[in-house]
Amino acid sequence: MMIFLIVLVIVAIVAIVIFNTLVQYKNEYQNAFAQIDVQLHRRHDLIPNLVATAQAYLKHEQATLTAVTEARNQAVSALKALKGNGINPAALAQLVSSEGALTSALGALQVSIEDYPELKADSTMASLSEDLTSTENRIAFARQAYNDSVMQFNAYKQSFPQVVVANMTGHVKDAPLLELDDPQTQRQAPKVSFN
Repeated sequence: MMIFLIVLVIVAIVAIVIFNTLVQYKNEYQNAFAQIDVQLHRRHDLIPNLVATAQAYLKHEQATLTAVTEARNQAVSALKALKGNGINPAALAQLVSSEGALTSALGALQVSIEDYPELKADSTMASLSEDLTSTENRIAFARQAYNDSVMQFNAYKQSFPQVVVANMTGHVKDAPLLELDDPQTQRQAPKVSFN
């Protein structure tokens, strides 16, 4: 009987350690997503300033400016929906799609800006361009940190005996990776250079 109690205590201790580690890894990937959230907010906040600065010069490019604004608004909505519903694959896919559309719209804006040398020379536009490029780099680093945290959580959760404890404690679903729609066109920051 004593051996049974000792084995039971050991199993309980192992289960507690596994559960606590699952919670730790889950908190780490959620914190990593919070860093992406910060950088996406920064990106979304920069875009209205970029559009406002370009608007005075790009009077004939109103459709491009409207597309950037609409893409930004959709990206903001997708981010809010993701935060409101928790990190789930469907909401994450919507965010990826809307951010991809925003990246494409910013690329079209860059093509339009190339035709206006006075806009490219504007100091406000150059500063906004530098901030946007820096933010795109920060998003890439934050996305990589998030994906690393998700991989660590998922690998730990799927291992034995952790999978048993995970299934018993509600850590059943894998955390979703933040993947891009089109790796060839979206792995690079939009080129908004004014030099």
